[in-house]
Order: sequence, then structure tokens, then C-alpha cells
Amino acid sequence: MSSERHLEVIAHIRTDFQEKFGVPRQSGLGKKLTGLIVFTPKYRVADALRGIEEFSHLWLIWDFSLVPAQKRFEPLVRPPRLGGNEKRGVFATRSPFRPNPIGLSLVRLEQVLPTADGPALLISGIDVMDGTPLYDIKPYLPHLEAVPDAKGGFSLAHAEDRLNVRFPEELLKKIPKNKREALLEALSLDPHPAYQEDPSRVYGFGFAGMDVRFTVAEDTLTVREIVSDPSREIPVAK
Repeated sequence: MSSERHLEVIAHIRTDFQEKFGVPRQSGLGKKLTGLIVFTPKYRVADALRGIEEFSHLWLIWDFSLVPAQKRFEPLVRPPRLGGNEKRGVFATRSPFRPNPIGLSLVRLEQVLPTADGPALLISGIDVMDGTPLYDIKPYLPHLEAVPDAKGGFSLAHAEDRLNVRFPEELLKKIPKNKREALLEALSLDPHPAYQEDPSRVYGFGFAGMDVRFTVAEDTLTVREIVSDPSREIPVAK
């Protein structure tokens, strides 16, 4: 009997991040960062969501769609939060470079929205880029899955790390008002590689159709330029 299974994409997640760079490293860090789950035609069925509004949080199981297929199993990876220098076992990390490129996120369910394409889910605390394929949704059960005395390993060493963000007013005005708080939060989460220490180096990522360019010096991120670039938007696959 074959053990192979086919995972079917049930939806795509729409977010303001047009690329991997800039996306929070874990779900829940960017509480103001929202996304919209848009179901594929087969799963645009209201009955499939009956009762979901009874839950405040959801587990999302999704595809690291831009990660190339591994040619061989690599047991060790370099977690970014450790500066890219220390190695850990792949199963002791949430690295996207794994035998099966499957991601797991815990998000808050904000609202079930009626749309022209059937019901959609507005969520917050996202950590995925625009167009991410979604395989499954499961409700979070706090009475079973919240473990107060759980150990967090090396991830706790940088759990509270935040950058001070300097965002000149004339540049901030180029960002739509309803996107500003979310962008400020994303920038404070330190999107640049931990092993890069050149304060003159300019980084950039696409957010809500804008190219956000910045530098990082010690504990301060300074926005240098905002360029409107609708071409960076990634359409959701049908």
C-alpha cells in the first residue's frame, strides 16, 4: 500500500507582504498585522465554517511555497535568531528548510467576512507572505494546548527583542493610514539578518504595494525611503 498522500490547497492567505523578507519570524509577534484567508472555489462553502466564530484563535497549516525542494536531508540548520552562526537540529527549529516544507501558525480570528468569493476569514498575528497556500485550519483549544510551564529553548533569549523605529513624518505620510501601525510593528520586530552589522547597509521589503527601505544601527531602525511599487504585488493563484 502506498503511503503517499496528496495535500490539497484549500485557500490562499492575502497579506501586505509581497516577499519573504520583512515577514515576522513567528506568528503572534505582529499583533496588528492582518491577513485574509480566501478559499479556493471548491471550499467556498459556508457550512465548512459553521461554528468557527466560537473560537478566538486558529492553527493554520500552510506551505513554504518559495522554498526549493531539498535534494537531500539536511539535519542541521542555522536559526536566524542565533545570528546565523550556531547550528541546531532541524526538528528543534521552525526553519522552512525541512523534509516537508510545511508551516504552522497560531493566529487570532478577527471576523468571518462575506465576500463575492464566498466567506473569508480576517485574521491577525500573521507571519506569512501574500499568496501563501493554505492546507488546513484547526481551532486552538486553550484548555488543552496552553502549557504555562512549557520550556521555550533558545527562542526565549530574543523573545522580547524590539528595535526603536525612526520613521520621518514625510515618509510615513506615504503609507496609507490604516497600514501605518502594522508597518511600524513589522519594522520594530527587526527584519534584517542578525549577522549583518553594517549600519550603512540599506535593506528593503515590499509592504502593501510600497517598497520600504531602511538601515539598522545597534538598536535603532531608520526608514530612509518609501517608493510606491504596485508591481511588487503577488496575485493569489486560482
